[in-house]
Amino acid sequence: MGLAHRRRLLLHLLLVAAAAEAAAGAGRKEKGIGGGGGGGGLRFRSGSGTFKVVQVADMHYADGRRTGCLDVLPSEVAGCSDLNTTAFLYRLFRAEDPDLVVFTGDNIYGFDATDAAKSMDAAIAPAINMNLPWAAVIGNHDQEVVTILRCLPSVDMTKYMKEEPKQKAAAPGLVYFHIPLPEFSSFTSSNFTGVKQEGISSPSINSGFFASMVEAGDVKAAFIGHDHVNDFCGKLNGIQLCYAGGFGYHAYGKAGWSRRARVVSVQLEKTDGGEWRGVKSIKTWKRLDDPHLTTIDSEVLWNRGSNGRRKKNPDGKIR
Repeated sequence: MGLAHRRRLLLHLLLVAAAAEAAAGAGRKEKGIGGGGGGGGLRFRSGSGTFKVVQVADMHYADGRRTGCLDVLPSEVAGCSDLNTTAFLYRLFRAEDPDLVVFTGDNIYGFDATDAAKSMDAAIAPAINMNLPWAAVIGNHDQEVVTILRCLPSVDMTKYMKEEPKQKAAAPGLVYFHIPLPEFSSFTSSNFTGVKQEGISSPSINSGFFASMVEAGDVKAAFIGHDHVNDFCGKLNGIQLCYAGGFGYHAYGKAGWSRRARVVSVQLEKTDGGEWRGVKSIKTWKRLDDPHLTTIDSEVLWNRGSNGRRKKNPDGKIR
């Protein structure tokens, strides 16, 4: 397996491992499910049986206040900078209180960054300052950043792989990477949720990565960035393929179309006896950087027993 393939799969392994855990232990903010003995780590919350991931795509961070915004309304230009991106991160993290933050590439814009390492530190700083577990995937604009992937030390992969999970079948996997696969071109407006406002910038050669995920059988959803004004999810061969939508203000976007992030919530099943078991469902929604941090496009990506069929409320909205 090539290096690039291994990097793509690493976050998948982290999240599969977290999903497979259902033994009692202590969590970051409350007693959690999974991970064994003590301290932090990736684990479900014992009160709700949930594990929430916030995806941040394409921040394009550069030099902070000195870096202007792209594709905003004329009334928003004055005073708009990378600091708007930072402010959105803090608002988002406070609202969602995630168990893991995944930065899916183009975290900085290397061409405009005076010091790429400092730009990366500034971009990731809100997650660190709020003591949130996080991981970063590298995109095509993350030039000269030495750190390829950082996870908090509390994520102990050896321990995760050795412990016996209570998940009877293979745990549902979530995969995070930056550039879309050719298969993201398979959808039309009639079979996805969200918007497609630009072409799919996938490689011209199909690496077979999507076929590998299908063959593995445990991957239920893949999440990407790169094409900033796409934010749709569509299902192909049993796998949900999802864009996050552009997050950063020093990244191209669309004036009047809010910057956004994708949230994923994984829910465990609870037995009649009150014990948490394997994963029951995977849901997603998006948060907009508007005055109300509006939530849009809530949907079920996967539901054990129903194969992730999406349901509509009486108002016609998909839930």
